[in-house]
Amino acid sequence: MISFPELQPSARVLLGPGPSNVHPRVMKAMLSPVVGHLDPDFVRVMEDIKKLLRIVFQTDNEITFPVSGTGSAGMETALANLIEDDDEVIVGVNGAFGERLADAAHRLGAKVCRVDAEWGRIVEPDRLEAALRQARRPKLLAVVQAETSTGVYQPVEELGVMAHRYGALVLMDAVTSLGCVPVEIDRWQIDACYSCSQKGIGAPPGLAPVTFSERAMQTIRARKRKCRSWYFDLSMIERYWGPDRLYHHTAPISMNYAIYEALRIIVEEGLEARFKRHAANAAALQAGIVAMGLELAAQPGHRLPQLAAVRVPDGIDDARLRGELLRTFNLEIGAGLGPLKGKIWRIGLMGESSRRENVMLVLNALEAALSAQGMEIARGAALMAADKTYNNAR
Repeated sequence: MISFPELQPSARVLLGPGPSNVHPRVMKAMLSPVVGHLDPDFVRVMEDIKKLLRIVFQTDNEITFPVSGTGSAGMETALANLIEDDDEVIVGVNGAFGERLADAAHRLGAKVCRVDAEWGRIVEPDRLEAALRQARRPKLLAVVQAETSTGVYQPVEELGVMAHRYGALVLMDAVTSLGCVPVEIDRWQIDACYSCSQKGIGAPPGLAPVTFSERAMQTIRARKRKCRSWYFDLSMIERYWGPDRLYHHTAPISMNYAIYEALRIIVEEGLEARFKRHAANAAALQAGIVAMGLELAAQPGHRLPQLAAVRVPDGIDDARLRGELLRTFNLEIGAGLGPLKGKIWRIGLMGESSRRENVMLVLNALEAALSAQGMEIARGAALMAADKTYNNAR
């Protein structure tokens, strides 16, 4: 008889582009008893999750809930419900996840107008407006607020007003932003937004929070044909998450316990305090990176506080260094994607992972690993720069 060992994965310090580390309270919540997906106890949890998500999304949208699937499932849910054949969809593309949005919209039958920018730079809002102006009848403007592949922080605050002026809806990818930086759905007039559970929210992967404005829901209810996806069809899912409680699918009970507790932690900390924590840790990390003689890859003035893209210095073996961090420091950072593969490291400080001790750990680990590959570094300079940044922020 073949036997298999008991699971014993290492407890890593997760400082890549996701997932982030999970608070013990969240792991404890997952040990709660599994009940039926329509059990009164679980229904109460569902209602509280919706209320908590509205706080974090900063919205009053009725249709706000976690899709049963990863962040990509949130993207599919939004696009599949909002797009019909030959709809004109404008997509800002300046990284891997803008590429993914454009590809998914095309697969769903849209006429996609890409507004491309160099990876590592924002898509200028005036170029997005020019695309809206030139479209015959634009249906949707889709952008990535936090481009995970490059560390770019896309300006989105004025896009809702801009798109509505041309009769278009706005869809925003907040996969790497929700719970780390402001996501103000109502104030910015964003019509649909999706995120994930495993980054800023701080739960394990497996759920995709989404929110839809009433304007978006009116568009969905006025569709000429049914949504192409049965699983992601909001006309059915909303009746499961709404007062009807009609069976649609078996929700992942334990994952919903996890996101409930993770959202409770966010609300207890307070959104402003959480954003301030991410900004402070980012400032210290970036100061240390520069003091070490490394270069930040994202456009100045538009760098994410929760994810730093760092250029791999000439002569340094990217994969070897990341492997050394994992073996010696039990520390994970991310590699580059697409045209940036082998050219950048992606260091995430998201949710529970955004801690001062993690900033100092990764700076110390990078110094040691770079020195081991022959790079001349003023040892201790990065830690001193980070410490000075923290002290100045008091």
